[in-house]
Amino acid sequence: MARILAVESWYGGSHRNFLDGLIAHSRHEFQTVTMANRFWKWRMQGGAVTLARKANQMVASGSKPDVIFATDMVNVPAFLALTRPELSDVPIVLYMHENQLTYPLSPGEERDNTYAYINYLSCLAADAIVFNSQFHFDEFIEALPILLRAFPDYTHLNSVQEIREKSTVLHLGMDLERHDKYAANYSRHQWGPGMQPPIVLWNQRWEYDKNPEGFFRLMNRLDDAGYKFRLILAGEHFEEQPYEFDRAFKRYADRILHYGYAENFEEYSNLLHRSDIVVSTAVHEFFGIAIQEAIYCGCHPLLPNRLSYPELIPRSLHHPLLHAPALYEDEEELFKSMCDILSGKERPLPLETLRSIAADRDWRIHAESYDSLFDDVMHRVMV
Repeated sequence: MARILAVESWYGGSHRNFLDGLIAHSRHEFQTVTMANRFWKWRMQGGAVTLARKANQMVASGSKPDVIFATDMVNVPAFLALTRPELSDVPIVLYMHENQLTYPLSPGEERDNTYAYINYLSCLAADAIVFNSQFHFDEFIEALPILLRAFPDYTHLNSVQEIREKSTVLHLGMDLERHDKYAANYSRHQWGPGMQPPIVLWNQRWEYDKNPEGFFRLMNRLDDAGYKFRLILAGEHFEEQPYEFDRAFKRYADRILHYGYAENFEEYSNLLHRSDIVVSTAVHEFFGIAIQEAIYCGCHPLLPNRLSYPELIPRSLHHPLLHAPALYEDEEELFKSMCDILSGKERPLPLETLRSIAADRDWRIHAESYDSLFDDVMHRVMV
């Protein structure tokens, strides 16, 4: 059993859920040094000072790790410099939840390459790098030469190959088993003449990169065409939320069964199990935890055939013969698929099939992939 030091400067949201799930299901022993999830730029710039001091105190108390597990929000070179000589011989694994080279910008915002370069330097300093999807890895590797060429000289373009060679892809683990206790409250919904209209779910962040404008454009078009549906509008949102949600609330108030953030896991899981269809119109997605959870809880997915989604949906379900497709190419195909499902022309995927899509990413199964990675990194250092 290895001793793993998890270093996380953004301990909240999906980062926190991921780390807590890994610790709970790993066969290795974890210790953590973390910081609250606020002031993200300051976390990347200065968080390493606080994290390093916490790590040094831990080592001084007699607890030296075998592997360091840091995330993309940590300035790894700064952390390593500030933990000399205590941790200089300990291998470090860098986990890329997201990256600042390709993270989508809000309207009118210009990219600050300072944070992209911190990601780059962290990749150089790490012994192994893990991306949470193949899409994320490919996009990062394609963007890295563009970033380096933006500088006047000593661009070190050959370092891109170095980073490629020590990178691997491991999907995020999820605690899907927690949802099972609420599944018994719901059976597979049916809809038709005389029955309640199906429930369409939004459970992603209420932000521009998830493209709520495209989602509500779809729902308005379906409504104008006379199709019946109800809505659950959940997901995390912040002080400034897209105006599309306010407009939707005014138009669909009598058909919205839930509006806003679910205050606890039980409420959230019940909302997922209650829903019938989950739609993504995202313009960017490094992985897609919320969509995976909704699918596991029985929602038929309609997802763009791009970003991380194609690798998360089994190939056999890309174009099923007897049921509605899970992936769409463009807005017109999405509209047609929704029309076919709402009218009963096409059937949603069976519940057993939906649950199987994400099942192998449950921590009960998936934690071993991470444990094997830590074993491999330790072995490489020892030989």
